Amino acid sequence: MRVPPTVFPDPQILGRALAAEIATEIEDAARDGRPYVLGCPGGRSARSTYSALANEVAARRLDLAHVVIVMMDEYVVRGEDTGLFRRIAPDLPHSCVRFGRTEIVEALNAAAAGRGITPDRFWVPDPADPEEYDRRIVGIGGVDLFILASGSSDGHVAFNPPGAGVDTRTRVVTLAERTRRDNLVTFPTFGGLDEVPAYGVTVGVGTIREYSKRVVMVVHGADKAEAVRRLIAARSYDPDWPATVLSDCARPRLLADEATGLVAGQPA
Repeated sequence: MRVPPTVFPDPQILGRALAAEIATEIEDAARDGRPYVLGCPGGRSARSTYSALANEVAARRLDLAHVVIVMMDEYVVRGEDTGLFRRIAPDLPHSCVRFGRTEIVEALNAAAAGRGITPDRFWVPDPADPEEYDRRIVGIGGVDLFILASGSSDGHVAFNPPGAGVDTRTRVVTLAERTRRDNLVTFPTFGGLDEVPAYGVTVGVGTIREYSKRVVMVVHGADKAEAVRRLIAARSYDPDWPATVLSDCARPRLLADEATGLVAGQPA
């Protein structure tokens, strides 16, 4: 299914619009007495949304006790003595765990003033048992909203590299070199490509496609012009550009800003 874009003047306006939708869904879930499960990427794309969501939480005095944060991925390293994969230290600047805790959970909890997300509701895939992540997502009833982002040079989504199968599940992957180069921009604390980990644990393309109730792809900035072009043109999943899983998901939406080359208010 082709997904037409909704275009905003800049990332801040985009973030505020999406955050308002999420805040309303959080309110609806609380009223219905059910959890609200939010799938979150780390990095630049959704940062304006997370910031705006904290403002919505404060303004609406939302209770977040029923909110579950499902992080999409994390860098992993292989132990020299055991050969087993483990997540990188969560205090590293490029850790997705650090990003999720500080820029999502702590920011939302500060806005919620005692009505925040409890530690057991912040989820990150475990490279020691990646299959358990999918079981846990299924067990809670799926992800209410998966926020997605596309790699600028290779279309990776989470850490799924080009060539990822449409039915892939949460697993450890070798990161594509283009993905690692993209992450030099995402995390400027890296001193060079040799400092970017070579492996990651990630939700799969199938995890996103099958276990989400709706998805929103967020792309902004001039460096995402090619990503927007590929996403607009896609009618179904193209493994050469994994972010095109958007086309196969339930209730998909594509949000972009004018810096990608589109114009707000005009059809693509």
